[in-house]
Amino acid sequence: METFPIFLKLKGRRCVVIGGGEVAARKVSMLLKAGATIEVIAPEFCSALSDLFTAGKIAYTHALFTPLQLDEACLVIAATNSPAINQEVSQAAQQKNIPVNVVDSPELCTFTMPSIVDRSPIVIAISSSGVAPVLARQIRSKIETMVPATYGRLAVLAAEFRDRVKQRFSVMQERRIFWEDVFQGSIAEQVFSGQESSARAALQDVLAGKVQTTPRGEVYLVGGGPGDPDLLTFRALRLMQQADVCVYDKLVSPEVMALVRRDAALVYVGKARDQHTLPQEEINALLVKLAKEGKRVLRLKGGDPFIFGRGGEEIETLMELGIPFQVVPGITAASGVSSYAGIPLTHRDYAQSCIFTTGHLRAKANSSDHGNAKESTVDLDWLALARPNQTVVIYMGLVGLPDICRQLIAHGLAETTPAAVVQQGTTLKQRVVVADLQTLAEKVAVAEMKPPCLIIIGGVVNLREKLAWFEPNAPI
Repeated sequence: METFPIFLKLKGRRCVVIGGGEVAARKVSMLLKAGATIEVIAPEFCSALSDLFTAGKIAYTHALFTPLQLDEACLVIAATNSPAINQEVSQAAQQKNIPVNVVDSPELCTFTMPSIVDRSPIVIAISSSGVAPVLARQIRSKIETMVPATYGRLAVLAAEFRDRVKQRFSVMQERRIFWEDVFQGSIAEQVFSGQESSARAALQDVLAGKVQTTPRGEVYLVGGGPGDPDLLTFRALRLMQQADVCVYDKLVSPEVMALVRRDAALVYVGKARDQHTLPQEEINALLVKLAKEGKRVLRLKGGDPFIFGRGGEEIETLMELGIPFQVVPGITAASGVSSYAGIPLTHRDYAQSCIFTTGHLRAKANSSDHGNAKESTVDLDWLALARPNQTVVIYMGLVGLPDICRQLIAHGLAETTPAAVVQQGTTLKQRVVVADLQTLAEKVAVAEMKPPCLIIIGGVVNLREKLAWFEPNAPI
């Protein structure tokens, strides 16, 4: 270990930054987060530093460097574009026994600026001793994905109860076990999901001996996005990694499923047209049963759970029966798939609004046969969908595509209206068929498109030829 990691309290203490450029401004912004009193010294200043001065956040002096400027400073940073001045600053600071950092010159530093993960009051610093700062930043990025932003609020809650915990548990070993249970259990999860008042009440109950900190069952309703695992949120990935059971749908991609905790039990409840592995009511009951067994249940859905995902029905049941749950939004197919297909959903020249709808077929009585026979049709608000200057996105509409195209034309959209069908969007198996309403169904049939598919209708489809950027396969 070439350098000793240490955290300095800088609040209200004088720190001097020599240099007035963008690099100096970045260092100043970090010092401001620590509450330092900052003076910047340079003959010229960039706009960012001028703005900080105008806002009263820093002091600055238009001057060349002199060693006297460092008097009474507790920390110095040299960020000029002159190696000679930087060396002079380093020597002057060291003579005064003041910690000094010279940007991009580790040999002139008595301390280095780490790459920081800020979850105040939790702060994680990563240092390469100045020799590989880019690598340190990459490591920071990895840690960012593993440490929720809400860890800071959990630390604040712990600070609030610290004295009471000391009174309740006089032995250090007992306190350690207590806090480990809190930080790894349901109280922490309540903080992470924004239920801090509930977490505070639960912690008070534990200290009062009313309840134990043993794990309780909980349901995580998580949106798995449209397929590309890189589109998952940090929270989704964290919960996927800690669940005991994963209840998942047909639309969750294999790549996303591969990120679920390896030893979690997997329960498939996927739905396809005319084929339901479990009815929705039984899925709701299953989630309740697993949670009551004390399990952490990951309810993993493709896209977003609240957009044609029946997530609302599931949490209604959970709320009625008092089952704790969290909801983690996902990137819905309309947003993710259209982006990967190079089709913006809105555009100033083509569409000022966007409608999401579902294209499920519904059985309809055939009046010519006295209501005994039934035919399948798509029952939608066709007049609303056929309005000009908008984009229509239809989920689960592949089987009913011929009827959809006919109805839109019958209700006023031109036969030449651009339209596209995207199969397995955002994945390496993505395929896109582009046509107009008159020919789309035929082209899709020839291409033998299979679910999951998304239908996009409107002038914005014309932009695909220009904006397409994700092309795993040759265009059809």
